[in-house]
Amino acid sequence: MGVSLTTARERGQLVFLEGLKSSVDVFFRAEEKPHPLQFLREANAGNLQPLYEFVREALQPVDKGEAAWRCPVLLVDDLSVLLSLGVGVVAVLDFIHYCRAAVCCKLQGNMVVLAHDSGHAEDEENDILLNGVSHQSHLVLRAEGLATGFCRDVHGQLRVLWRRPPQPTAQRDRSLVYQYKIQDKSVSFFAKGLSPAVL
Repeated sequence: MGVSLTTARERGQLVFLEGLKSSVDVFFRAEEKPHPLQFLREANAGNLQPLYEFVREALQPVDKGEAAWRCPVLLVDDLSVLLSLGVGVVAVLDFIHYCRAAVCCKLQGNMVVLAHDSGHAEDEENDILLNGVSHQSHLVLRAEGLATGFCRDVHGQLRVLWRRPPQPTAQRDRSLVYQYKIQDKSVSFFAKGLSPAVL
């Protein structure tokens, strides 16, 4: 039950910004209109407004009579790259905040954001980014290796954290931990300690 992204793009159901190819356009081709990755040319790479405008325009109907996207999903892969390119953490969090307002609040859609955790490295900006994005999220999936090291039958664990709106009688956050094994064309998930090798 997969989705063909190529078919979805051809049908107009998917708008895609290929970062690597687009960055070449920014550096080597003269553009009359602002490019979504224009911040790469700027000395203080902090203005993500053209990138946000690209997202906002992609969500608008092509024709005036056409209906807007219904329940759109914005995929951002990989948010940590913006930090590596010199964009400040505040500018990245502002970008995500504005995208969230446009996609989630106005259009009742969803956002899926990938951000890499540097583990135990001292990367304060990345930690601030992860905490900021996690704080805004209703569902956080954190894939990590096993604390005990390598295992042939278990490759890592997935922490799932659901954040619910505050309710007086219910527990606000719910957290689960699953372990996983990566196979040829799939991934097997199982409860912690219940690997098929153990059973």
